[in-house]
Amino acid sequence: MLLFEQRPLGAIVLDIEGTTTDIAFVKNTLFPYAEERLEAYMAKVAPTAEGQAILAQVRQEVGHPDLSQTGCIAQLLAWAQADQKVTPLKAVQGMIWEEGYRTQAYYSHIYVDAAAHIQTWHRQGVPLYIYSSGSIAAQKLLFAHTSVGDLTPCLRGYFDTTTGAKVEAASYETIAADLGLDPGELLFLSDSPGELAAARQAGWQVCAVQRPGTPNFSPDLRVVGDFGKLPLEVV
Repeated sequence: MLLFEQRPLGAIVLDIEGTTTDIAFVKNTLFPYAEERLEAYMAKVAPTAEGQAILAQVRQEVGHPDLSQTGCIAQLLAWAQADQKVTPLKAVQGMIWEEGYRTQAYYSHIYVDAAAHIQTWHRQGVPLYIYSSGSIAAQKLLFAHTSVGDLTPCLRGYFDTTTGAKVEAASYETIAADLGLDPGELLFLSDSPGELAAARQAGWQVCAVQRPGTPNFSPDLRVVGDFGKLPLEVV
């Protein structure tokens, strides 16, 4: 049995940006790579089933069923420039990032302590899941191409914005139901106060992860600087 602060745990759910991975990698490498290629990539894939699905999602999102292809691409670019966590944007970003990983344009950053403990927890039989605003496809790519190798065998599942917004308690209730676990048996690790508050409201156990550059958290939250400081115990 796994314990967190002496309370039983059924699984650990991890955020990515600022938690397992330096937010600078996402903002300074992944986002610009996708934004620079978005217009040409969408023009190329628009005739395909995947491209048509993304265009349909954009039209649904903006409530404009007759929006032109050019208008849809312009909307995707606007969302990208504003760093909006919108499902069709995340889908196309993931598709572009796959190309970058495949061509070895970059490898994913992962904090040393995060990589080590993900592997250790996996060996101990701890169920590990990811909940990120990036698409599930993008999450899998990130963990498959880290600077320390492929970590996807350590992860049992992934959740993204199709589950719901990360700052809404209902999203965490949905995840708990999907996993078949009582909310109190789930631990969420994140660098976002809003996400931690939503998870706590849903009955989860939570812990803030403070990396270099992360603002200070409120005193009512347990805060750790790396995964090795977590009060976890396997009994």
